[in-house]
Amino acid sequence: MSELKGACVFGQSGGPTAVINASAAGVIQEAMNQSCITNVYGAAHGIKGVLDENFYDMSKEDPHELNLLKTTPSSALGSVRYKLKSPEEDETDYKRLIEVFKKHNIRYFFYNGGNDSMDTCNKVSKYLQKAGYECRVMGIPKTIDNDLWGTDHCPGYGSAAKYIATSVMEVYHDARVYDKGMITILEIMGRNAGWLTASSALASHAGAGPDLIYLPEIDFDLDRFLDEASSIYRKNGNVIVAVSEGIKDKNGKYISEYGSDLAQSKDAFGHAQLGGLAATLASIAKQKTGAKVRGIEFSLLQRCAAHLASLTDVNEAYWAGQMAVKYAVEGKTDYMVAFERAEGPEYKCNIKLINLTDVANAEKKIPREWINKEGNGLTGDFIKYALPLIQGESKPPMENGLPRFSRLKKVLVDQ
Repeated sequence: MSELKGACVFGQSGGPTAVINASAAGVIQEAMNQSCITNVYGAAHGIKGVLDENFYDMSKEDPHELNLLKTTPSSALGSVRYKLKSPEEDETDYKRLIEVFKKHNIRYFFYNGGNDSMDTCNKVSKYLQKAGYECRVMGIPKTIDNDLWGTDHCPGYGSAAKYIATSVMEVYHDARVYDKGMITILEIMGRNAGWLTASSALASHAGAGPDLIYLPEIDFDLDRFLDEASSIYRKNGNVIVAVSEGIKDKNGKYISEYGSDLAQSKDAFGHAQLGGLAATLASIAKQKTGAKVRGIEFSLLQRCAAHLASLTDVNEAYWAGQMAVKYAVEGKTDYMVAFERAEGPEYKCNIKLINLTDVANAEKKIPREWINKEGNGLTGDFIKYALPLIQGESKPPMENGLPRFSRLKKVLVDQ
């Protein structure tokens, strides 16, 4: 494959994580080391930044600040939830992309995100190929939901799982300080896949976790939940329940809809806005059992807890960004970087490439055999899978007792 000389642009998309900026550091620092990449641009707010021609010149950043991206949470370049229409439906955005790419001689496009972001990456890649514009396109996985198809796990998941398991352990101890017990319901992110909520089982593995865990993979039966929670409450005086925000009943209705109108709202990708599940279940449980019930929604805190990030997650996120650049320079295009777990007793992952067409909009759910027979807990197979992903401590440097995060100058490129 002949050398392709030109600029690269990197964009972040979808929900932020504790390690998405580690992938950014991997892309940016590796791209700056490649002689065939003439300029390294960061797109402000993902694909919208490309369309609007809002690029940051990453060469203007202090190398120390770029290095601090490894331990800085959220999306340093800004994220977006913007759905590209299919080119058959509307070519406007695609024609604009080619116009911008030609103007800045962009020959490398790196996009970091989850399911919808890989769909965007795939559409851009296929259109550029059809138009005959040579540009190497690589997707870099990112999602705390861990639901991208084809990869053993996603950067962002390990850190979120570590935060959730730790927080559940802390709640476990807090819920037992008084002489009167209660039912505590923990609402954890997860629309169609229960990987995040399942991570609360790691707390149980450590001896301080939920009594019941309900995932979207299993239809939720309200009456059965009340029976199971009541039985444990009568026996032990305390119950902790972990539930995915996206649990549904057998008719496909979100349980959060039982007491909230939030699910009537849709985002740009047509996803219902979820939330309020813990409060809904807490209200029902209190009415039915008469017990003291507390509902806790972990909400955004579980996404960007860099102070409790997994070092394994940080290192792999950086590696994914770095390898995306290396593969693109070698001539690879139209792929997503993915992880493949090696055989053997010691945890090790290798990098592999997955065609964007295969990964776009596909969801990976928890295998049924990793959920217990009753559908209210996880098996040892899940623990064996998840435990290596939360290993190691990644700590941002501290200043005056607080974390020192990256401060980018974000120098705009002249249009």
